[in-house]
Amino acid sequence: MRVAFTTLGCKVNQYETEMLAELFSKHGFTVVEPQDIADLYVVNSCTVTASGDKKTRQLLRRLKKQNSAALAALTGCYPQAFPAEAEAIREADIITGSKDRAGLLQAVQKALDTGERVVAIKPHEKGEAFETMSVNGLHGRTRAFVKIEDGCERYCAYCVIPRARGPIRSKPPGELAAELAGLAANGYHEVVLVGINLSSYGKDLGLRLIDAVELACKVPGIERVRLGSLEPELLTTEDIARMAAQPKFCPQFHLALQSGCDKTLRAMNRHYDTAEYARIAADIRRSFDNASLTTDIMVGFPGETEQDFLESVSFLKEMKFAKAHVFAYSRREGTAAAKRPDQVPPAVKEDRSRRMIEAASEIRKEFLKSQLGRVEEVLVETTKTPLGYEGFTKNYTPVYLDCGAELCGTVCKVRLDAVLDEHCIGTLVHTPKTDC
Repeated sequence: MRVAFTTLGCKVNQYETEMLAELFSKHGFTVVEPQDIADLYVVNSCTVTASGDKKTRQLLRRLKKQNSAALAALTGCYPQAFPAEAEAIREADIITGSKDRAGLLQAVQKALDTGERVVAIKPHEKGEAFETMSVNGLHGRTRAFVKIEDGCERYCAYCVIPRARGPIRSKPPGELAAELAGLAANGYHEVVLVGINLSSYGKDLGLRLIDAVELACKVPGIERVRLGSLEPELLTTEDIARMAAQPKFCPQFHLALQSGCDKTLRAMNRHYDTAEYARIAADIRRSFDNASLTTDIMVGFPGETEQDFLESVSFLKEMKFAKAHVFAYSRREGTAAAKRPDQVPPAVKEDRSRRMIEAASEIRKEFLKSQLGRVEEVLVETTKTPLGYEGFTKNYTPVYLDCGAELCGTVCKVRLDAVLDEHCIGTLVHTPKTDC
């Protein structure tokens, strides 16, 4: 039986889809590409925004039109957060949530055996354990995502994810070590540790994120260890110092900002202010050579005035981010912010998005220019472009490199010579056979 997986959303979802694909393959299913004709379509959903839910519904309809005889399974955050709404989607023959990911296989087998619709969304519970799961790699990628944490207890005013993902739980060190050793044996040189609230790793185990970082850096064959998105105030000075002591650790920090205005941060129920954020950023830059800081910035949060917005733009420029993902606030039912009467009009949000993106783009150009002349280690990807293969430095600067396919998946020393749009143009200095 042919099964096709489509993933919406974050790196954690991508990891979990890979786990599911490997699980289904072990049980006799043939995994095909999302665009192929399949007997079973699985949509791993995201519910961060209402538009994401709409995209999920549209995708299910399109897949059913692609093959009306196929079964369609909806899983992930959307049905977990909004079970009644998800159950009303008639195109979904099987519905499960973000808890008990492996249970999707059982739900599918039940639907196949009985011919009946199966809805099996298990509620999250306080004190639940991290679901055991691992992957052998990530299809089509030269770096592997490794999920080490699930759940969030931050309750930001705009976010429904605590409802979708439940309490904080962490992958035990023994399971993490075994998974990383397997990835190294399969030829992966770089791993990215990811989680729903990655900074909270270990809270339930008496550990901290730095413990997972140091464990990963000790695994033979793993040359690079990178982190996913972080809550800034959970990163201590000691953590940063211990990370800086690890030669394999990649100095790229995605510190979620959301706003550069203290008034807006308080309204969002974020747990830091701009002064603390700036202090943490400065600590990182003192501790690492050529570290890059990337972030997310929201505009148009309820109650945001023009002055608040300008403060946020000013802070963006002050921080000199390597890259900033800018997005407009999306009203999300079930959150505190959705109830506020002072919603910002769509036209104002659109205008502020444009202006913030322009500011972020200028800062991005300055960062890329600052990398010129440096010789950096670049992990060569499998993506071929007219300018060569794409690769990334340790601080995640994207590079075009004119080289052969034999270097894909290897780490090479590259001189960064020019900037073109969102990339640097690199020249190979040494191949893996010599210095890499």
